[in-house]
Amino acid sequence: MSHWRGGLMLLLSLLAGCDGASTSITNTESTPGSRLESAARSAGIVGDPGAALQGSWARDTDRICIIGTERVSRIGVSVDYGEAQSCAASGTVERSGERLQMTFGKCALDARFDGDRITFPADMPEACEALCAGRASLAAVTVDRLSESRSEAAALRSKAGKFLCRD
Repeated sequence: MSHWRGGLMLLLSLLAGCDGASTSITNTESTPGSRLESAARSAGIVGDPGAALQGSWARDTDRICIIGTERVSRIGVSVDYGEAQSCAASGTVERSGERLQMTFGKCALDARFDGDRITFPADMPEACEALCAGRASLAAVTVDRLSESRSEAAALRSKAGKFLCRD
């Protein structure tokens, strides 16, 4: 697979620089590098860092949904370890590069986003403990992208049946 991607990147690189048009250094849209980056995004090889944060993420019984097209989006989190050990929260998230600023009522935290993975900090603010029951915690929750589908994200519910990402 890595040979295929390497070959594709080489091909895109060659094609990006071969249009024969003279370019100005001040016009970054027509530089070979910008054309290569645009072609890689279009092919799905490289994610768009400015794209709207939306979809569903999961790992084991940890789930996150995000719905939005603006700078601030709706977010829902569900952690369920069974036997009255769970967390559920709805709130807002604002993305700034790899940093996700999340607010769930009085609970505010910064998580890390790398395009396909969201990782919560290991040390959680005290106000976040109220979102969990039993020994469950939001500390170090790490989830991987499942889908970019708005409808899948909107379907996430808490253990009690409450929708976590719907208004």
